[in-house]
Formats: sequence, structure tokens, C-alpha cells
Amino acid sequence: MMRIFVDAMGGDNAPQAPVEGAIEALRRFPQLEVTLAGVLPEIEKYLVDCDDVRSRITLLDAPEVITNEESPVMGVRRKKNSATVIGMLQLRDKEVDGFVSAGSTGAVLAGGMFRLGRIEGIERPALAPLMPNGKGHFLLIDCGANVDCKPEYLVQFGLMGTAYMQGVMGMENPRVGLVNIGAEAEKGNTLVKETYPLLEKAPYNFVGNVEARDVMADVADVLVADGFAGNLILKNTEGVAMALLKIIKQEMMADLSGKIAGLIGKPAFRRVKKLMDYTEVGGAPLLGVRGAVVKAHGSSNAHAFACAIGQVIRMIDGKVVDIIEKGVATLAPATDA
Repeated sequence: MMRIFVDAMGGDNAPQAPVEGAIEALRRFPQLEVTLAGVLPEIEKYLVDCDDVRSRITLLDAPEVITNEESPVMGVRRKKNSATVIGMLQLRDKEVDGFVSAGSTGAVLAGGMFRLGRIEGIERPALAPLMPNGKGHFLLIDCGANVDCKPEYLVQFGLMGTAYMQGVMGMENPRVGLVNIGAEAEKGNTLVKETYPLLEKAPYNFVGNVEARDVMADVADVLVADGFAGNLILKNTEGVAMALLKIIKQEMMADLSGKIAGLIGKPAFRRVKKLMDYTEVGGAPLLGVRGAVVKAHGSSNAHAFACAIGQVIRMIDGKVVDIIEKGVATLAPATDA
């Protein structure tokens, strides 16, 4: 059996979405057990019609909640009875096998750093969402955890991204690209120009710089960026996708021919929408910490939570943490602890 710790109070739709998502995941994965942590009276409201999986659910009282409005570090330090802190400690102590939360991103990062702990040799853990590229998905690392980076951090991001795509997505030799304003090695700011030669020497499949227009063109399976650039790519992609879907819908409804074309193309549009839907992916793994951690989207519904739990299971089965631990030993040590 595999036990996953779920922060039942994290996210815009908590506790309903985490609880119902856990139930969905339990029905999908018979080897799964779940610990639901949070305010118990609130959680118990949604434990209905789940007698078939109720024996695999453990409830844990975690009355404190770290909100988005407070300092993540102070929240982790002060709120020892929060699901984030308890879950990270249980993962550290091997009482559970993985952790999922849609709560404060900063709190998950702080909990991962200061309660769970980094993999030895990793300087900065990174958030890495999967994004569509037309043929499947690529991994964007980092998407916001580390706004200010050093070249050595980006080299480690490439290693961690490679480990995830090998262990979870089953890619034998993932292509690693560096986000830049041009394809030429001499282009870019100081950070990327200093990073490029280090990536050329790294023990994975570095394929060069990738311009923003080629991010979704299937030229790399792992895209390495500092958290500032990565977050801009992530948020801009989300905005463009929403805008395009809105424009297409408006134009389809503008006249009779558009309505007819829309009716004919409805199955294809439905498939496109599913491909772009973050709920089908689950969330962003926090790579570089000593355990399988997934940060689900703040607005996750029950299905998104179920997918996030499935994502953690694949991380565990794929031995992602072990691959990173072995791989970091092959890299030159970073200059900053």
C-alpha cells in the first residue's frame, strides 16, 4: 500500500475538492491509502457515499491553516498544527509516501525547504508544471520558486527536470533547453550566457537555447528558466489560451455558418480543451526536496486533486527523488549553499 498525505484545507475549493478528489483517487488506485488533514468537522461533511473506500482514509486534526495573506516562512514556523507542517514532517519521517496541497505556494515551498529538507547537493528546490506542446507535455522548471538564480541552480534544474521526465513520463533521454531571447549561445543576459557552457558539460541531453515562440513547439522536453522568466511564460500561456478559446467561441457564434462549423467541430474542440486543461495534469511537482511533493493549482476541483494524487504516485513509482540524488553527485558543486 502507498499512503499520500492530502492538505484538505488548501485551495479555493477546500475542503470539498480535496476530500472528493481523494475519494476519486482511492477508487482509481486500489493500492492507495490517504491521510486527510485539516479541520475535522469541515472534512467530515464531504465523507458521504464513500463506504467502498472509507477504510483507506485516515482523518488527522490540523486546525491551523496557513493562508496566502501571511508570510509563508512565519506561517510554517508558527503554525505547527497546520496540514502543511504536519504533512512535511510525516513525509520526512517516512510515515507517508507523498504530499499534495493546493494551499499557499509559499507555504509548500517553505515547508519543503525547512521541514522536509532538500536533497543533499541541491541548492534550490523548484516548481515544475507540465505544459502541452501539441504532441504531449513538456516540463517548465522553474515557474516561480526562485526569482533570482545563479547558473549552478539552472544546471541543477535541468537535472531535476530530466529525472522527472524519465521517472514519471517514461522518457529515456529527455531534451533539455534553456529559455532565452535567441537561439544563439552568445545571446541573452548575464545569467543565461554564463549558464549555457555549464549546460553543455552537464550529464544530460542539452539541446541549446529555446526562444519564447518555440516554447510549445516540441523542441525540448524540459525547459530550464529562472523563476521570474518561467512564471511569465506560465502566466502568459494561460492568458493566451483563455483568450483564444474566448475568441473562437465568439466567432463561432457570430453567424449561421460559424454555428454550423462549430457544431461539426465540437468533438475536436472538446479534445483541444481537454489537452489544455490543467486539471488533467494535476499540479506542479516540487523537485529537489527529499520526498514526492505536488503543489496543485489553487482553484483545483475534485478531479484535479485526484490527478495530483496520481501524479505523486507516479513520482514515487518512478523513483524521481532517487534519480535526482544519484544525478546530483555527477554535477560540479554549486558555489552557494
